[in-house]
Amino acid sequence: MEALEVLVDDVVEGLLKIDTSKQREKEKFQAGVGPWGEPAVVRNLVNYINTLGRYPQPAETKRSPDFLIPGCWAVEFKIARPFGDNGKAAENWTVNLLHPYEGNASLIGDCLKLQRLAGPERKAALVIGYEHSPPQISLDPLLDAFEVVATQVAGIQLGPRIEAMRMDLVHPVHQQLRVAAWEVL
Repeated sequence: MEALEVLVDDVVEGLLKIDTSKQREKEKFQAGVGPWGEPAVVRNLVNYINTLGRYPQPAETKRSPDFLIPGCWAVEFKIARPFGDNGKAAENWTVNLLHPYEGNASLIGDCLKLQRLAGPERKAALVIGYEHSPPQISLDPLLDAFEVVATQVAGIQLGPRIEAMRMDLVHPVHQQLRVAAWEVL
């Protein structure tokens, strides 16, 4: 089974492939992967991962978990964007990670679901984040807060944070990509 570091690198490369294609998920948004919604990102990542031939079975999208590589990984994704496509500060952008309630659509709620998920797959929570370069609003406090709330408030056991960053994205606002992931133990 591939390590989480390998999966994170594969996700980053898949996102960069979307970005450099300059595709738009919706015509009203600017080119680049930054404005894409989670379902479209996950679908495209599954397609990319399946071209690699690295994993024993094809990846698939599901309702829960978001992304499954049978026998390897069950992954829940969230996107963190402090700014919208128009360059204005986004409201409530942190709630996708921090709400510590069972059944909530936050990443913490997803981790609680992953803990109950049956099957041989290792489980991971993964954040796709976008910042200016240099960041106008850093994702660091949000990622740190996620770890504190998940472990100390919700009682979730997480492995160490695995992180990768790439700069020079196509989008004028979502200029750098940060992918952070934790194994849910």
